[in-house]
Amino acid sequence: MLVRLLYASRAVDNSPEAIDAILTQSREHNPGCGITGILCYGGGVFLQAIEGGRSAVNELYGHIQRDVRHKDVELLHYEEIAERRFGGWTMGKVNLSKINHSILLKYSEKPELDPYSVSGAVSFALLEELMATASIIGRV
Repeated sequence: MLVRLLYASRAVDNSPEAIDAILTQSREHNPGCGITGILCYGGGVFLQAIEGGRSAVNELYGHIQRDVRHKDVELLHYEEIAERRFGGWTMGKVNLSKINHSILLKYSEKPELDPYSVSGAVSFALLEELMATASIIGRV
């Protein structure tokens, strides 16, 4: 059974090296577990959708909750799915510093990434729009 999980967290270390290390680890680990997804980072906040088998996704989310590189981990949405939305990605990355801030403003009160102040459905809609506008890099 396939599931999709959407969560938010705050980075403990905001350095580009630390963020890249998280992305690199995801890209190396996730394919072997059947995990696909997208990672959005901006302003010290992660918004990530992960898809795959229920056990694999649950295990990965448990690992993220215990990961000392993340704090304030919050589940935004969890659902069973018929098919993957991010099947062609081991882990795509959105560079928020290079997107039009009107996209962020469309989904929140301020032009910044703040999944803590909106619903999981709104956060997922933002990810969908970022995909549609080719704001995501790192397709593998």
